[in-house]
Amino acid sequence: MPESDADLLSVAAEEAAKIALRYWRSDQTIRDKGNGAGPVSEGDLAVDTYLRKTLTAARPDYGWLSEETPDNPERLSAKRVFIVDPIDGTRAYIDGQTTWAHSLAVVENGRTIAAVVHLPKLDKTYRAKLGGGALLNGKPLAASRRAALDGAEVLASRPVMDAAHWPGGVPNIERHFRPSLAYRLCLVAEGRFDAMITLRPTWDWDIAAGVLIAAESGALATDAAGAALKFNSQGAQSPGCIVASSAMHKAFLDHLGHG
Repeated sequence: MPESDADLLSVAAEEAAKIALRYWRSDQTIRDKGNGAGPVSEGDLAVDTYLRKTLTAARPDYGWLSEETPDNPERLSAKRVFIVDPIDGTRAYIDGQTTWAHSLAVVENGRTIAAVVHLPKLDKTYRAKLGGGALLNGKPLAASRRAALDGAEVLASRPVMDAAHWPGGVPNIERHFRPSLAYRLCLVAEGRFDAMITLRPTWDWDIAAGVLIAAESGALATDAAGAALKFNSQGAQSPGCIVASSAMHKAFLDHLGHG
């Protein structure tokens, strides 16, 4: 059994990828979860089952929170909790695209302490532990230190740019997008983009892993109002997320009216 949580997550993510790839680009069953929650595939559920059994067997005292598992309030009393998105970017996965990820985190008292985001078809494994830096395929990561918001390359969905969100004026940025929110966070950690912002309520399983990877690469990660992120709450959501250098982060908050 792997000694560290980060090692455990890494091994589990590699095995999860083998399962996911059996269903990828296949005639798998897909259903809509309803209430705007989007689709779920056979691959999502198979990966979820594997991860839940494997991780909780290795750490039976840890709680469990996953997008594809019915919530159990017992997680709220656990000191440490696995927070997992079996396949982040399910629509991309179903469509046969390559930018989907396994997002796995261990959270202790509301804070992520170990994280792995694995993209099997891109041969990328991002990994971090609290205070230990962030890695991509074993090599250290460093986030962009860009301070100027004007002209910055930012990962964000189209609705983020609605003027209604920006009392201080819509920032002049170059907007980019990737389907997986976990991957977006990791791309900021990698320094390929200057920032990531989402303003909608954001599920813990989408960001718990990527936030640590970005923070350990040198970026500042908060909710959309600038408050510290805390995971494993009863609602399992945060009010958006901003990840950027400290100077750019402040500029975002100024434009959003939170400065």
